[in-house]
Amino acid sequence: MARIILIETSTELCSAALSEDGKIISYRESTEPRAHASMTAVFIKELLDGQKISVSDCDAVCVSMGPGSYTGLRVGVSTAKGLCFGGQIPLLATGTPDVLAWQAISEGLLPDGCKYIIPMIDARRMEAYTAVFDTSGKQIRETAAEIFSPESFSSYLEEGKVVFIGDAADKCSTVINNGNAVFIQCCPKASAMAVPADMEYKEKRFKDVAYFEPFYLKEFVATVSKKKLL
Repeated sequence: MARIILIETSTELCSAALSEDGKIISYRESTEPRAHASMTAVFIKELLDGQKISVSDCDAVCVSMGPGSYTGLRVGVSTAKGLCFGGQIPLLATGTPDVLAWQAISEGLLPDGCKYIIPMIDARRMEAYTAVFDTSGKQIRETAAEIFSPESFSSYLEEGKVVFIGDAADKCSTVINNGNAVFIQCCPKASAMAVPADMEYKEKRFKDVAYFEPFYLKEFVATVSKKKLL
């Protein structure tokens, strides 16, 4: 039995969960945006206390590794590393597009005749981090940053229904006008990480706790405040 702590902080909302053998047994989710730093550790403590266990009683920690919010990813990965160091348990990581694909599958969001799942993670302006999955959760196109156009993903849409899921879905819907496109606006959830995390654990795809970094895809660009400093 694999008991895994799951952490998702890649977008505006954060969540954490505890899974056993690929099934969620406890879950916490924020209702406030950008509460990653203040709530992630609190959620994990509540999950463990609720089961009357400690970190060392778990088999691994799995973090959603991006792409996504630079700050959110740093909080999630730092928290995951701290838990692994303290509990002497291995670190796992799953791509945020995988989380969204499994969210569509596990929550029964796929319409009849659906051919593909396309996660949409907000980047900036009319751009998103995307990938393409089949309805079994297998990734068939690599993760990339894409600027929307009316022709985006047309070859997939020609084959049948396509679910666009993520926090950039609404933005995408203003550009792509196709009867086969189904748009689901949401943030990725830790509750959707149970299956991919269990698969990573069984295949022993452990990360180096000391050197693992989030998958940013693009370099972080800092902006300079226009306010005068006193």
